[in-house]
Amino acid sequence: MRENKEIPFEGKTVNGFGMLALLLIVPVVLVLAYIFLPEEQWWLAGTLTAVGIIVIALLPSGFFVLQPNQAMVMIFFGKYKGTFRKTGFYWANPFMSKKKISLRIRNMDIAPIKVNDKVGNPVMIGMVLVWKVKDTYRAVFDVDSGSTSFLNVSNAGVTAGQTNAIAKALDSFVNIQSDAALREVTGKYAYDEEGERHEEITLRSDGHEINEQLEEKLNDRLAMAGIEVVEARLNYLAYAPEIAAVMLRRQQASAIISAREKIVEGAVSMVKMALDQLSAEQIVELDEERKAAMVSNLLVVLCADEPAQPVLNTGTLYQ
Repeated sequence: MRENKEIPFEGKTVNGFGMLALLLIVPVVLVLAYIFLPEEQWWLAGTLTAVGIIVIALLPSGFFVLQPNQAMVMIFFGKYKGTFRKTGFYWANPFMSKKKISLRIRNMDIAPIKVNDKVGNPVMIGMVLVWKVKDTYRAVFDVDSGSTSFLNVSNAGVTAGQTNAIAKALDSFVNIQSDAALREVTGKYAYDEEGERHEEITLRSDGHEINEQLEEKLNDRLAMAGIEVVEARLNYLAYAPEIAAVMLRRQQASAIISAREKIVEGAVSMVKMALDQLSAEQIVELDEERKAAMVSNLLVVLCADEPAQPVLNTGTLYQ
């Protein structure tokens, strides 16, 4: 796991409502200065007006609002000063640029992609990914959002363009890395076991183990962007269309063979039980030839797909 490079913002922040009140008071003070000052002191009123205009121009740039599970990355002329996480309405240095980033959980549906499994069979596989931003420094500075065009010379305020650019860059990064991780994990395992014995992990039968490996692989890949994977699980798994029909026939054949094995196993058990009971209760004495014929007839009756038609012997036992 990569080191968390985020640090808390320790600069000066002021309650936004107090600064808003100050911003509204400034014009009132300027008007009163021209009303109550004598004409020979209007130069003072002019000075106050110039200062007031500067204050009115700069103060709005320092306001920002943070909702729960949002953070503000503070940058002072290109230098990272920390991340502010308190919720509410605040005012900070207007010369400090601010980048808002969401810390909320995001859900992404990775569309099914075609991947070759361990034995080379093409399969369609998709997953659901739940993730969130953990390290705001890496999320903002280590992933290129292409948002430099949204920055202005005065470093003022937070624009919707910045926020959207960062979110889109993170979504694109997560989507591409998820695709790569899904291909890597899928290529290590077969879609299904070849025989009846379940000796190796397969995509179809061991979803829990596959999901755990996906989470681990994604956390390794996304940590460079300050992203933490909350959950990753397969939500779609099927053979690719070009081999789906062939694999379906193979599965049907395997199912038929398994069913036949169970039927034969049961039939042999029933034949043995019949012979044992006939011998124990001395109902009839059968030589080896008649035992073989009886076994053959019982197996035909018990293993046949359709009901057998009985044939009655009206002669003696050996006719």
